[in-house]
Amino acid sequence: MSGRAQGWYRDPFGIHEDRYFSEGWPTKLVRDDGTESYDLPPDQDFDEAELKGVPEADLTGRLGNSDLRRADEACDDPPYDAKMARDAAIERVWIRGVG
Repeated sequence: MSGRAQGWYRDPFGIHEDRYFSEGWPTKLVRDDGTESYDLPPDQDFDEAELKGVPEADLTGRLGNSDLRRADEACDDPPYDAKMARDAAIERVWIRGVG
């Protein structure tokens, strides 16, 4: 890890609510009130040490994607069963009378 800013941070330029950073550099990906869009960062300096990370609640709750999990988060869901998924799909087709 480089220790450089990576992910969503409050926009240090004050133009948008949040701005995505990659390897310490501001990107054009921005977010306002949960809606993502693109806007190139201005050509002005900012202090990476003063960047404020976006609180976890803002990343999940407000945006309505609380069903997302981190890759390193424990999962209680049963493992994917291809046979069970296939059988369920076939059953749905027969219930709808398409077959």
